[in-house]
Amino acid sequence: MKSAIFYLALATLFTHELDAMPNHEWRGMPVLGSFSDDVAMTWFVLLHIPLFAGLIALVANGNARTRLLSRLVIGAFLIVHGVLHYLKMGDPTYEFSSVTSHALIFGGAVLGAAYLALEAKGGMRGVAA
Repeated sequence: MKSAIFYLALATLFTHELDAMPNHEWRGMPVLGSFSDDVAMTWFVLLHIPLFAGLIALVANGNARTRLLSRLVIGAFLIVHGVLHYLKMGDPTYEFSSVTSHALIFGGAVLGAAYLALEAKGGMRGVAA
């Protein structure tokens, strides 16, 4: 169950990045926001190739410690990511307003928190044993 929740959480992040395209997420980013939409969009897309490849490699790593740490960091990131999106609401460059966008962003945060809670519960059980 823990793995399923993690993979659903990761899927919300990947799908959110698809949703970021029509919502022009790069406009609110420090560096990319200074470029024209065409240039920023191209870089936004291309930079996700090594980002996604790296994330997939880390969470599927053969080393159990690397795999666990990666999953914990991604779970925590999803929470922080949700908070950052919440704080960005109202900014003129922020276009994520649909139910789908919110479900992906905040659903990912909830799933990330659930995964971390399950890991903590399992870790506490392991310590008590």
